[in-house]
Amino acid sequence: WRRLRGGFAGLVLQDALVSLDPLRTAAAEIAEVLAVHDVVPRARRAGRVLELLDAVGVPEPALRAGQRPHQLSGGLRQRVLIASAIAADPALIIADEPTTALDVTVQAQILRLLAERKAAGTALLLISHDLAVVASVADRVLVMKDGRVVEEGPVRQVLAAPAHDYTRTLLAAVPSAASRGTRLTTGTPRTRPAPNLSGQVLAATALSHSYDRRPAVAEVSFTLHEGETLGVVGESGSGKSTLARLALALLEPAHGRVALHQRQWSNQPERARRPLRHRVQLISQNPLDSFDPRHTVGRLVAEPLRLPAGERRERVLDLLERVGLPPGTAGRHPRELSGGQRQRVAIARALGPRPDVLVCDEPVSALDVSVQAQVLDLLADVQAEYGTAMVFISHDLGVVHHVADRVLVMKDGRVVEEGDVEDVFTRPRHPYTRALVAAVPRLGVPAA
Repeated sequence: WRRLRGGFAGLVLQDALVSLDPLRTAAAEIAEVLAVHDVVPRARRAGRVLELLDAVGVPEPALRAGQRPHQLSGGLRQRVLIASAIAADPALIIADEPTTALDVTVQAQILRLLAERKAAGTALLLISHDLAVVASVADRVLVMKDGRVVEEGPVRQVLAAPAHDYTRTLLAAVPSAASRGTRLTTGTPRTRPAPNLSGQVLAATALSHSYDRRPAVAEVSFTLHEGETLGVVGESGSGKSTLARLALALLEPAHGRVALHQRQWSNQPERARRPLRHRVQLISQNPLDSFDPRHTVGRLVAEPLRLPAGERRERVLDLLERVGLPPGTAGRHPRELSGGQRQRVAIARALGPRPDVLVCDEPVSALDVSVQAQVLDLLADVQAEYGTAMVFISHDLGVVHHVADRVLVMKDGRVVEEGDVEDVFTRPRHPYTRALVAAVPRLGVPAA
């Protein structure tokens, strides 16, 4: 079975961190496939590993080959997994959400790579919630609901003129520039107060931070106003998540400062920040990693609440109802929930203290389009009701175009372009921004 699996079919799973051995380097993962299937002689394996890493877009392959999964970004881990899957030149590639964790430029590179393998005769079974990705690669498509195929046929026919109501619902739920100002779940107009530009909530000035002397964020400044959504986009490794950690004061900047309501937020002892800590909350990409698996949902949501026991329980149930979860969810554990339910728990937990700022780090990238639509509508409702400001980090430009007022475009730790989201995405000035916009897969793109 071991020889058959790698040689006949290569598997690319969505969560590379689970798939890769935490004790082995990227080179060791790929070299194992080369060894088991006798792809190249032992003396040539190291060179072939570097070729495969380069083929899937890993920068500095010689450096990355010696690193372990925890030393790589999510996008880099996914590329290592894809390199391992194609190392033995299998007849079939089974790709289960292979580009979910990737930015648009690397996604485009991976999709070209998969299309090239398909053109060379490799069969491809692509499982994805990204309909534009399916449109750009697939010849035929199956649409599944509740374990059954509800529609199938040539990709152009199914996605351009869907026959089933569920397929039409999926297509309507895709966020984009065209969906701005509407509710994704219903298609109806969404009312939202304009941001209060005179109310500055969070301000970052000339932030810089490095890891092992490698700059992750360099001279980044931004302001965030009441009720405003600031989008942050860029490739994997561009510094987006480091910027989020600096904004949350989970990292101290080497240079620069962060102010919350014009008061010092960074570069001070945690005890000085603690009285204000509840006013800035995080919604992460993978809530399962941030939840204590021993705790029930009720305990997780209640933890940040400063209320008497009776009031705390009522508030937990109210929060769960607010995010569309039944009261019985409070007694369950995170691993008993679906991905969409866990993300709703993460939102309920973040909303509990009624924060002034929500830092959303890839909050919907792992969700299918219908659940993603529900979560984005929920965040919009919260913002309209409470005037919450959001920093929304995503590699999905369609999502950012739908939710953001302004956008920062980051590359190599620096902001290369910023401004109104409509201006930046429709009239990009910087070559890098133009490359990002051009790389976005679209439903109108014919199959390769």
